[in-house]
Amino acid sequence: METFTGLRLEQFGRLLKAVRDRSGNGTLRGRPWSLPLAERVLVAVVYYRTNLTMRKLAPLFGISFSTLCRVIQRLGPLLAPEPVSRPADAADRLWIVDGTLLLVRDRRVGTSSRNYRFSVNVQVIVDAETWLVIAAARPMPGTTADAHVWRASGLADFCQGVTVLGDGAYLNCGMAVPHRKRPRRPLLAGEEADNAAHRTVRARVEH
Repeated sequence: METFTGLRLEQFGRLLKAVRDRSGNGTLRGRPWSLPLAERVLVAVVYYRTNLTMRKLAPLFGISFSTLCRVIQRLGPLLAPEPVSRPADAADRLWIVDGTLLLVRDRRVGTSSRNYRFSVNVQVIVDAETWLVIAAARPMPGTTADAHVWRASGLADFCQGVTVLGDGAYLNCGMAVPHRKRPRRPLLAGEEADNAAHRTVRARVEH
């Protein structure tokens, strides 16, 4: 369980209950399911956790490609967390932002980018202390620069009054970014130390 899903058994049980409470056990277009709900949730979680293709994943669970597609189509939206409001103590916390490229097949939202054939850029904010995701923006084409996605996402308004760390791609976006090297001007010793500390904390959003 934990190897393929990243979840302990009790965590998976809570997720299963949440999906059931959201009517996840209903049929799709009136067709009965060949797997019980627990196995369908397991299939969906493994799909998102491992990023295995559907054609590779279907034989592992002994189901057809079309059945797996139906499971993901039905349960994918139900696995998303409930929207949360901004934490009351947000101004006292440190958040970290970064953009991540996610593989998609929908060419209406994805574009051919450097890492994948077609991907989208999704901005993600995590809490530096708990490492939990605070917010994520709607996807934009994968070739879009992080700074542009950040400005268009509306996350800046969500982060008003909060100290946010970002990498050098977020220059002039109102957040704490590393010191930049300039031509014929090396970084000062204090700036090198600042950048090292900045990288250490910012790595948490990468993880």
